[in-house]
Amino acid sequence: MHVAIIGGTRGLGNWIADFLKERGCDVVITGRNSLMGMELSEKIGVSYTSNNIEAVSGAELVILAVPVNVTPQIIMEVAPHLKAGSLLVDVTSVKEEPSRAMEKFVPDGVEFLPTHPMFGPRIKSLDGQIVVLTPLYKGKWYDKVIKFLESENTRVIETTPQIHDQMMSIVQGLTHFAYISIAVTLERFQVDVKESRRFASPVYSLMLDMIARIVSQNPYMYYAIQTQNHYIAEVHKQFFSTIEELNDIITQNDQEKFVSVMSSAAKYLDDLEASLGRSDKAISALTEEIRILKSSLGEEVALRHIYSRKIHVGILEEITPDFITLNSHNKLIKLKISNIEILSQHELNQYKTENYPSKIFDVSVILSQDSNPEVISRTMRNLKGVVDVCLKDVYQGSQIESGMKSITFEYEVINSEARISVEELLNGFGGIIR
Repeated sequence: MHVAIIGGTRGLGNWIADFLKERGCDVVITGRNSLMGMELSEKIGVSYTSNNIEAVSGAELVILAVPVNVTPQIIMEVAPHLKAGSLLVDVTSVKEEPSRAMEKFVPDGVEFLPTHPMFGPRIKSLDGQIVVLTPLYKGKWYDKVIKFLESENTRVIETTPQIHDQMMSIVQGLTHFAYISIAVTLERFQVDVKESRRFASPVYSLMLDMIARIVSQNPYMYYAIQTQNHYIAEVHKQFFSTIEELNDIITQNDQEKFVSVMSSAAKYLDDLEASLGRSDKAISALTEEIRILKSSLGEEVALRHIYSRKIHVGILEEITPDFITLNSHNKLIKLKISNIEILSQHELNQYKTENYPSKIFDVSVILSQDSNPEVISRTMRNLKGVVDVCLKDVYQGSQIESGMKSITFEYEVINSEARISVEELLNGFGGIIR
């Protein structure tokens, strides 16, 4: 499929371009910065043009990933040049205004689908992510979009543009505003945030991480969210009123009123057990990687840097609350724990398969005639350092003792220790290697 992504050089548009390229789409991206666009297009293997009309003219799918305040203008610009039978999608966080613009300017024979992916460009896959669709009508493309998203294990929500924007006034408008306010307050008080983490409860640490995640992103986008959704003004008004009320309660030392207000809010949230369970999981995740790393001291591990995506393989020599030291080919590497993710054994084997030289061996072993070669093959394949195993031959003849059979396997390994492990496994099955 030929896909044009308007605004594909940054943020979510960049992520979508890379995502669809990996799935075989022919992707062209646009962006105002030509130098950045050309560099990015070469990096991820897509085309680039600074001309939006040129990009959309032959595209079957056009995705608008531009700031919400200019989305109607871009719709008006490209709509007359959309290919008959194509689909126009926007991925902005406000839906009423883009929906009206699409309905007004998109020509007959072209479908449109206002869309809001509820995630940012740092995610690794669509697994479990939410995508909100606000169709004004459903054409032939609609079922295709649903089928594709569901094939990626995406949670799809269908609603109206109005209900979407009302919900986003809370989900984004209120929460972003509160988080940004806390960050600005910390700055105004000149709080030593790093020092405060030493005294932090898990809840405080998790909250700081969520706040940092928000304020580290594009401030222009977050300003647009606060100003382009007209329902947010009323939410802000209620928020200010509530803050003043709570401040008055505390100033007046009215414990009974404070307890009443907080208890009422807790009751209103409902299903507190589920909320506590989810937050417990999030808090546990803060220390889970450290627990895994501690159990791997002295062993080989594979760690991927979450920013550079570089993979480091080596023996884990030392671990502190903040850093690990890896011995990789007799070179010590110090990595910050918050910047790495641990690869599974399968991922480590795959990395070694792609980057390390491998060797192929044959082994023949005498086993009981009741032995299942397929089970043995699968078990061998799960051994550390074993890339692949295939069954070559099963023989029962005059040279083999009655009740026994000779099985020959061909296996590929990426280190000599794996060959020893294979032979030890076959001996463990009661076999005699010929």
